[in-house]
Order: sequence, then C-alpha cells, then structure tokens
Amino acid sequence: MSKVAILTDSNSGITQAQSKDMGVTVIPMPFFIDGVEYLEDINLTQEEFYEKLKNDADISTSQPSIGTLQDYFDELLKDNDEVVFIPMSSGLSGTCQTATMVAGDYDGKVQVVNNQRISVTMRQSVMDAKALADKGKNAEEIKDILEAHKMDSSIYITLETLKYLKKGGRITPAAAAIGTMLKLNPVLQIQGEKLDAFAKARGKSSAKKIMLKAMKDDCDNRFKDYAQQGKLHMEVAYTGNEEEAREWAEAVKEAFPQYDFHMDPLSLSVACHIGYGSLAIAVSAYVPEAE
Repeated sequence: MSKVAILTDSNSGITQAQSKDMGVTVIPMPFFIDGVEYLEDINLTQEEFYEKLKNDADISTSQPSIGTLQDYFDELLKDNDEVVFIPMSSGLSGTCQTATMVAGDYDGKVQVVNNQRISVTMRQSVMDAKALADKGKNAEEIKDILEAHKMDSSIYITLETLKYLKKGGRITPAAAAIGTMLKLNPVLQIQGEKLDAFAKARGKSSAKKIMLKAMKDDCDNRFKDYAQQGKLHMEVAYTGNEEEAREWAEAVKEAFPQYDFHMDPLSLSVACHIGYGSLAIAVSAYVPEAE
C-alpha cells in the first residue's frame, strides 16, 4: 500500500498546531504588509493581521514560490511514496496552477487537487483526503474522488464594510459610497471556484436571515440526497469577530441541529479582501468513499 502524505495551505484555516494533531502538513501563505513579507501563523497571527488592517496598512496577498513548493514536495517524499496537495480554489489564487506545473516534474508522485474549496470547506477536503489515504487510496485516486465531489459544498458570506471590496477594485467607489450610506450588507457566495455577489441586505441582521434561508434552500435542493441522510457538515467562519461569530454559530446550530458542526476563522487571504467583522455559513457534503 502506498504511503500518502496530505499537504494543504493555510487558506484551509488549519493552523500549524492543528496540522500536527491531524497528521497533515500546512504551507503558510505569504503576505506583504507595507512591503514586508509575513507568513500566516508563523510570524503573523490573526490578531496582528487585523490590527494592521485596522490601521490601513498596505496589505497584499501572494502565493508560495516554486522553490517553496518544491521544498515541501521533496521533504514529504523522503518519508512517503506520494503527496496529495490541496490548495485553495484555482478561481481565487494562482497556487493551484503553479503547483500543477511543478508537480509535473515528480512522475505522478505529487497530485494537485483542484476542487474549488476555501476555508472551512477546504479544511473538510483535507480531512476527507486523510481519511481516504488511511483507507489505502493512492494519491491519484484521492485527487479524482475529491474533484468528483468539488461542487458538493456551498458558502455564503456577509461583510461589515464595503471598504475592502472597494480597495481591491471589486466594486466602484460610487457603489461603495451608496452601499455605506444605505447601510447595505452584501451577501456573497462561493458556489464553485469564485466569490460572487448573491444579495444585498439592509443591516447585518437581515443578511443573516438571507444566509440562513439560502443555506436551507441548498439543503432542500442541491444537497437534498445528502440532507435526507444527515450527511452534511455544517460550518461557520468569521474574520476576527469571534464573540459575534459564537452567537452566529448558535443560530446556525439551532437552524440545522441535525448536522455535525465546525467553526474556524476565515483565512487571511480572504479576510484582506473583505475586512474585519464578516460572517459566513458553509456546508460540505460527506464524501461517501471516505466514510
């Protein structure tokens, strides 16, 4: 049986400490803040990041270099036969494309999964990959299974402010000004590879109701077969606002008591584009082969 290592990046929300308990490896994502490079969860904590964000630091995301990816692949292949790498969605970062190119030099020993996940849904993919490896699946089989189930997840996010979408050029300054004046809280969605607009709400309370209804509709329709069997992972994510997130988590658990539940901070790569105070609800269907 092939010994398979599971590799991901910090966009999964998995910390360095958690990765050791889970038996996986996490590449820290690089950031540039006021021209200085930081690595998530290495020399940049969530608290430090939000403090810099609040002070209007110049923050930009980056991706692991080719050399960094090679170093991780080489190191893991010293003690393993194969590596499965699960980066964030190819629609949100170039890491997947770069890693796929690098993996071409490893004669099939490194398989890069493009299953369009981010944050808590990506974390679930990592756990599914580990379960599949423990069941004896090889790297290529794990990649194929995860990609076959790539659309079996859903995320809705509401924002505290439109400031960072404006800053990143994702909405116009005029739209941001009108939205702020009207106290609009946009609801965004990830139904596949990209972050898209879903709805506009007057206030955060209204946004939460929209997200709960959208998730109920997904469970009743897109994920009906999984829902009827109780085979959905319900998830909550947030950007810095842990106390508010815990209240949101209770509302989600009350609305969907039949599913298992997990909560994590949103990855900093997403947070720098949407800012402090965001709330998300997500769902991932069980991967039958991993059960």
